[in-house]
Amino acid sequence: MIAKDQFNSKFEDNLFPVKKTLRLKGKLHYFAEPWIMGIINITPDSFFSASRSLGEKEETLKKAGKMLEDGAAILDIGGYSSRPNAVHISLKEELNRVIPVITFIKQEFPHAIVSIDTFRHEVAERAVSVGADMVNDISGGQLDKQMIPSVGYMEVPFICMHMRGNPGNMQEFTVYDNLEKDIVDYFSIKIKECREAGIKDVVLDLGFGFAKTLDQNYHLLKNLSHFNLLGVPILVGISRKSMIYKYLGGGPGEALNGTTALNMAALISGAMVLRVHDVKEAKETINLYKKIHP
Repeated sequence: MIAKDQFNSKFEDNLFPVKKTLRLKGKLHYFAEPWIMGIINITPDSFFSASRSLGEKEETLKKAGKMLEDGAAILDIGGYSSRPNAVHISLKEELNRVIPVITFIKQEFPHAIVSIDTFRHEVAERAVSVGADMVNDISGGQLDKQMIPSVGYMEVPFICMHMRGNPGNMQEFTVYDNLEKDIVDYFSIKIKECREAGIKDVVLDLGFGFAKTLDQNYHLLKNLSHFNLLGVPILVGISRKSMIYKYLGGGPGEALNGTTALNMAALISGAMVLRVHDVKEAKETINLYKKIHP
C-alpha cells in the first residue's frame, strides 16, 4: 500500500507504464486504441429501460450484431441488475438468463469477445465453459470469496470493480479518509490477491455510482489519471448513470450527451475501456479523441 505522504508525489512521478495487452484464450490482444464494451442486460429491471432484454434470441442477436458492427470490442452480458434496491434473484435464475444468451451469441459471432457480468463464481464458471472470455465482477470478489480463485483457475481476465457493501446498501458507505488513496489501497490489495490466484490480466473499474456521492464521482473522474500508477488498464462505466442526470436533469433516457462528454474526459485521462449502452456514439468519441491524440 502507498503511504499518505507519498501519494501525491507518486502521481507526479508518472513512473508506472500501463499494461496494454490482454490474453484471451491463448491469444494476445493489444490496446492499439481504447476499447468499447457494449452492455447487454438480460434483466427486466436494469436502470436504463432501453438496455433491458428478456434474452429472446432474435432480438438479442440483433442487438449484439449491431454493437459489434458499430465498434464494440467486448459484449458484456449480465443477468443480475446492480442498480440500488434491485430485486434479488437466485443463482438458478441468473444462470437461466445468461447461459443460453452467451451460448447463442458465441455460436453466431464466434470471434466476438464476451464478458460475463456477475459476482457469483458458479455463474462465471458456467459462462466461461460455454464461451465467455472474461469475468466482470462489480464486487471485485468481495461478495463471493471463491470468485478470484475460480477466475485464476480458468485463466481468463478479471475486471475488478471498487464497491463497498452491496447494491442494496452501498450508498451508506460513502465516507472515506482519502478518496483516491483508499481506492488505490483497495486495488493494490486486490491486484496482489489476483496475482497470487494466477490471474495474469486485471482490468480496474473505479465503480462510478457505487458507494460514491455525486461529488465523489466527479472528483474521481477529474483525477482518473492518478490510477494509472497501478499499471493496469482502467475501465470507465458512466453510461447514462445518475451522476449525469442528477446533475443535468432528466433521467437515463436524456443522459447520452452527458455520457459522451464524460467519456471524452475519461479517454483524455487514460481510460482504456469504455463500458456503454450506446456503442456508435462511443466509437465516434474515440475517433475524435484519436484525432486530437494520434
